[in-house]
Amino acid sequence: MLAAESRTLMDKCRPSRKQLCYRSGGAIWRFSVVAIGLIAFWARLVHAITISHGDALKIGKRVWQNECNGTISGLTSWNQGEDFASLGIGHFIWYPKGRQGPFEESFPKLVSFISNRGAKLATSLLGVSRGQPCPWNSRGEFLQAQNTAEMIQLRRFLVETIDLQAEFLVARLEAALPKMLAEATPADRTNVQQQFERLTKTPQGCYALIDYVNFKGEGVLHTERYQGQGWGLLQVLEAMHGSSDSGAPDEFARAAKIVLTRRVHNAPADRHESRWLTGWLRRVNSYSGG
Repeated sequence: MLAAESRTLMDKCRPSRKQLCYRSGGAIWRFSVVAIGLIAFWARLVHAITISHGDALKIGKRVWQNECNGTISGLTSWNQGEDFASLGIGHFIWYPKGRQGPFEESFPKLVSFISNRGAKLATSLLGVSRGQPCPWNSRGEFLQAQNTAEMIQLRRFLVETIDLQAEFLVARLEAALPKMLAEATPADRTNVQQQFERLTKTPQGCYALIDYVNFKGEGVLHTERYQGQGWGLLQVLEAMHGSSDSGAPDEFARAAKIVLTRRVHNAPADRHESRWLTGWLRRVNSYSGG
């Protein structure tokens, strides 16, 4: 069935939900970002993002291409040098038992999101939203299990929920702005929101935001910093100061390159992060089309 295949599955013929799932081809998802109540000034509707179902799927497939080369086998990965599994089109992180790395664990959140949308979970994932850890304790165990029934079931589940994973990516962006405004200094909040809004006004800008927040996070966790400097979406937006909507993706790409290069320079030497920089910068180039 779905062993560790390298073929692609860039078009999905049916939705993941059991009922009323995208039955209107022109349906529009409207995501309203509501600021965190801890900051009274921002505790109101601050921005609305409108993305069509078709555009969201296109962006999801581009993220899948970026993370997995658009392959089915890439949906279940464990990268060399990492201590967690990377699953789904966004390579969502899932830690084994007893591991608690500096990076946000996103796969359990994805599973909860998919379950809440009415999709049937794989049997092995029924306890994930209640804290069930990744069943493979190392990359070696994970690779040895590629053709086991459990891995095949997991891969099938990920194939059958491509559309909901794309929706999850958009929902993650929806939740990012209030988090970033809460973390930013008062002097930076207006600029962060303005830069965010510039990017949401074009499909290319929406792609840049959705891909980067999935790629490198919101930038609000203090554990995701080297020498006190982060590399997430917040840090990229803080480095932007332009006003042209059409030029926003190009400026975002330039700022992201600076932020990621700084991360590599600040990283502990034993992580050898320079080995990844070329690929990261190539990915960022896709935001501007360069």
